[in-house]
Amino acid sequence: MLRFEVSVEDLLRSRFALSPALDLCLLLRSLIGQGQPLPRAWAARLLPAFERLRRETELDAALALQAPHGGPNFVAPPPRGLNQTWADDLAMIRATPLEAARREFATTATGQSARDPRVRAVLDSPDAVSRIAEAMDQAWHELLAADWPQLRAICERDVVHRVGVIGEHGWATTIEGLHPGIVWHAGGIEIDFFRGGTVRLSGDGLLLIPSVFVGHIAAHLEDPWPRTLVYRARGTAALRGEQETVPQPDTLTALVGRARARLLLALDAPASTSHLARSLAMAPGAVGDHLAILRGAGLLVRARSGRSVLYRRTPLGEALVAGSG
Repeated sequence: MLRFEVSVEDLLRSRFALSPALDLCLLLRSLIGQGQPLPRAWAARLLPAFERLRRETELDAALALQAPHGGPNFVAPPPRGLNQTWADDLAMIRATPLEAARREFATTATGQSARDPRVRAVLDSPDAVSRIAEAMDQAWHELLAADWPQLRAICERDVVHRVGVIGEHGWATTIEGLHPGIVWHAGGIEIDFFRGGTVRLSGDGLLLIPSVFVGHIAAHLEDPWPRTLVYRARGTAALRGEQETVPQPDTLTALVGRARARLLLALDAPASTSHLARSLAMAPGAVGDHLAILRGAGLLVRARSGRSVLYRRTPLGEALVAGSG
């Protein structure tokens, strides 16, 4: 079992972040069969570009550093917050000192793929860091960039939901909601399916990162990362086709139409027009029009949060969704 000892100071310092680089690494592991399997249609769409990148770039050198349960820190640097971008991550990857990268090569590049002469030539070169960074940048733009706005919106909506749970029910309920195997017990967080003993956060708090590519839960326990839990974002199952967004047959669809039914069902947590448009792959103008109609019908209300306007279901909207299941 893994247990995080949590103090009041830790709760004050705990925070959320997004990590494009970590999600890229998780996607690459999935494509080489070492991570959470991708849905068949998604994999079929990406595999031709992935195989071409392996032939035409030095991506295999980056892949040789990945393992089913981890990889080098320098290709997935700790994110600084919710506004983290791929450009931020890439700048940190490129700034890695060669000596630091080679120390990680020694512990991660240990499989058969690392003995390939083409891979070895990259890892042993004086410009290994820049060559790996360039290969990952090409992989980002060809494999993930097009989907990232939608995936990022799903993760951002997850954070909005978790922050709401913190405000209404507190940290214990929020942490236990990340995964059924996580419990808050005796002033600490216990994960029964991990090994690791007891980890003290020592007042630094816990970093929480939602991801659409992580299997269920992952943890970072060693520097340079803060103590971190990476968890599966809400909405990932529907994105992967593991459940229907709108059940069929569906009285809600018959009543309000398919597009408005999708929006009502998606608003199990407050969201903005832009978040809904990205996560559901709908045009922002159409989303705004449908939200206005649903609000006029008394099914939604809206409230400003910072620079965003968030929509949420009213009790009538909740009852309508509950009765359609």
